[in-house]
Amino acid sequence: MVVVVRKSALPAPTEVPERLRAAAQAAASVSLREPRPEGFPLFFTDSMAIIEPVVAFLHEHGIQRAHTVDTVRTYAETLFDWFDTLEQSSIAWDDADGADLVAYRNRMLSQSSPHTGRPYATATINQRVRGVLRFYHWAVRFGWLAASPLADPLKDFTVPRRERRRYAKSADHGVFILRQFENLPQPLSPAQARELLAQLAPPYDLMARWQLYTGLRVSELLQLTLHDILKHKMARHSRPAAGHRTIRLIRKGRKHGYVIASESLFAETDSYISLHRAAWLHRASRRGRPQADPALFIGPRGTAVRKNTYQQVIGLAAQRCGFVATTHQLRATFACMMLARLEQLAKSGAPINPLLIVKVLMGHEHIETTDRYLRAIAVDTHVLVDVLESLLPSVDGT
Repeated sequence: MVVVVRKSALPAPTEVPERLRAAAQAAASVSLREPRPEGFPLFFTDSMAIIEPVVAFLHEHGIQRAHTVDTVRTYAETLFDWFDTLEQSSIAWDDADGADLVAYRNRMLSQSSPHTGRPYATATINQRVRGVLRFYHWAVRFGWLAASPLADPLKDFTVPRRERRRYAKSADHGVFILRQFENLPQPLSPAQARELLAQLAPPYDLMARWQLYTGLRVSELLQLTLHDILKHKMARHSRPAAGHRTIRLIRKGRKHGYVIASESLFAETDSYISLHRAAWLHRASRRGRPQADPALFIGPRGTAVRKNTYQQVIGLAAQRCGFVATTHQLRATFACMMLARLEQLAKSGAPINPLLIVKVLMGHEHIETTDRYLRAIAVDTHVLVDVLESLLPSVDGT
């Protein structure tokens, strides 16, 4: 079985046995050109031999190309699953071919995820297949392999000549990729949103409000710091109230962007900072825990809220309400509601481009992504339910 060891900080000379102190002191004085951060994944075989190509691949993307932590984690999860599958099947990674990748893909089609217990989504399967192909292309390009059938899938399977251009055009149309249909966003109804918020305890209720009222991604929401709010609080005291404030932040893909938050949302956040956040930090300091965390949203233990924790809280709260909801649906609800309102203003004569406005507010790179929300509001499931119920005969037969 493949083993992943997370890189940790070097021990101080005083933390090691006396015979190792000289080595620890020498190691601490070494300056690295491209140091790997704490938590960086290191891959080993079951005999604890390091899997150098994987570590080099993750190093290039995480350190040299400076991809985001989420991107590197996704690559690591994909390669862990792939190499673990190969090792259990006694297949050397450099001997793997198209048949092995097809078997890997089909295994995900027939089995449930060991982490969630649910069937793999088509998007997840395709993402992992693309990750494997990306790794083998990289391995051949940088000399870890002289050649690999997975670096050129067209040579490993018989593809009709007329189809080769289509398969070679994009990774989305490769011979290993499953056909994937677009899923339209499913926003919450106003009643569902209110019920969900009522089920949430601090700070998760406020976090959900930020997503519902600004359309922030979870990763962007967790980037917010106490300073982001306090500097706007000082600005509100020095300038007349404008009804809203703009917060600049780094969005997905390290793009610079901004969100617009209402004064009422800032007021709720100020209340949370002075009551809940301050009390939790005070309790943490009494228990000897550090309280220098700059994150805006912290939990009752005084530490920053984690992405997985927040997502689980939202899912469980929705389950108690009797429906399914995710953190992404909160963002989708903002987009659909905003787009619907802007469409009404445009139809009444306002000189605006609703799709372009929502694109900017959502931080989308491509307008096609935003267009999915326009199609979602064209098929409003909540309205359809009312229409369908009106078509059915009532209990008394009328």
